[in-house]
Amino acid sequence: MANDDHTIIIPKRTPESAAMSANVKRAMAITATLNRLTFNDAAEIRALFSDLIGKAVDDSFILIPPFYTAGGVDIRVGRNVFVNQNCTFYDLGGLDIADDVMIGPNVSIITTGHPIEPSKRRDAVIAKPIVIEKNVWIAAGATIIGGVTVGENSVVAAGAVVARDVPPNSLVGGNPARVIRSIAE
Repeated sequence: MANDDHTIIIPKRTPESAAMSANVKRAMAITATLNRLTFNDAAEIRALFSDLIGKAVDDSFILIPPFYTAGGVDIRVGRNVFVNQNCTFYDLGGLDIADDVMIGPNVSIITTGHPIEPSKRRDAVIAKPIVIEKNVWIAAGATIIGGVTVGENSVVAAGAVVARDVPPNSLVGGNPARVIRSIAE
């Protein structure tokens, strides 16, 4: 079920949670095959990633395995996107990655979570979309949390934890990430 702020809530033991589990199994099978490949298998990586997300990626798309996801079908990628090794994309809430985006190694983009209240934590999965706009660089080890838009031309510093929107043309860093400075040509 979706709320008007684009939040998806999937209670346990429902048809929606069963479908989510089936998609996780499908994604695990595809990523297991993908993760046996090397950088030199770029065409096969693109084919498997296209199968994972349910639509063809552009020939300019580069991904270096290993790569992890709990779904895949809610990932959309533009042209000239680079994803370095050991990245994790949990995309149930929707993950839009625009053209010319660079994603460093060990980056986690996580659209999903659970209720905060201890007694409700295992009752549902909560998902919010993430949008990565054009020409963004997400540096090594950064984490992007659901409900965030990273504005065009911005840089997310290594190790940053982004829990709120990043303005266009900004450098953000820290935990929680904050604007360090504006980026100008």
